[in-house]
Amino acid sequence: MNVVAAVIRKQDKLLLALRPSHKHHGNLWEFPGGKVASGETNSAAICREIKEELGLSVDSIEAELAKLVESELSITFIEIKVSGEVRLLEHQELAWCNREEALNLALCPLDRRFILEVL
Repeated sequence: MNVVAAVIRKQDKLLLALRPSHKHHGNLWEFPGGKVASGETNSAAICREIKEELGLSVDSIEAELAKLVESELSITFIEIKVSGEVRLLEHQELAWCNREEALNLALCPLDRRFILEVL
């Protein structure tokens, strides 16, 4: 399964989201994003997912920072710039965290690995 994850920064803070309890990795923190649909580009997927999950518009795609793979899951972490008012449309909670604060959260495994290895 191919997934995209948005790296959204505000100064030294990263936007993290708490997954719904009924989903896989429920009650764990993640970078927001989701599955890439068949025939969809990573750029199109990140724009769609951020609109669906946070109600935000993607102003620019800055860079694909990393692609991490574990078993059948592949996550491409994409740094983006956004506009609009953040809304909780999918997640239980949102948090702006610096790197150290993020590592103190109960993170999804690949999100933790991304912070440790890339950020």
